[in-house]
Amino acid sequence: MTTADPDGMLAEQLLRFTRRVHRIQKRHIEQRGLGVTPAQSRLLRTLAHYSSPPRMADLAERLEVVPRAVTSLVDALEAGDRVRRVPDPTNRRVIRIELTDDGLKTLGELRGARRSAAREILAPLTDDQREVFGKLLDTLIDGVPLRGC
Repeated sequence: MTTADPDGMLAEQLLRFTRRVHRIQKRHIEQRGLGVTPAQSRLLRTLAHYSSPPRMADLAERLEVVPRAVTSLVDALEAGDRVRRVPDPTNRRVIRIELTDDGLKTLGELRGARRSAAREILAPLTDDQREVFGKLLDTLIDGVPLRGC
C-alpha cells in the first residue's frame, strides 16, 4: 500500500482496528467465563432493544442473517437459560424470544467486558484525543460532516 492510495490505507487501518477491537472484546468476555460467543452476545444485545419479545424473523432481519442462524443462536442461548421461546399471545403459531433473568445478568456482564475492553483499546489516547476520536466516530456512524474539530 502506497501513500498514493490514502483511502486504501485507511481501509486497511480500519480493518486492522476492527480486528483488534473484536479480539480484545472476545478476550475480555472469555476472561469473565460467560461462555457466550460474539454472535450470541450480539443477539442478546439486540433482544434488549425490543420493548416486547420479537419473532425469530424479526431478529434475523435486525441481525442481517438467515433465520436458520438465529435458530442456532437461540438454541444455544436457551440451553444456557439466557433466553426462552414464548408463544405469541395473539397467534399461537408464532414463537417469540425473550430474555431470562440469567440473560439479563449476562448482558450486564457483557457490558462490563465491553467497557473494560474499551479502556484497554483507548489507553494510549489522551483525554483530548479520546474526545476527538469520539467525535470522529460519531461523524462516521451518522454520516454527517464534523464541524469545528
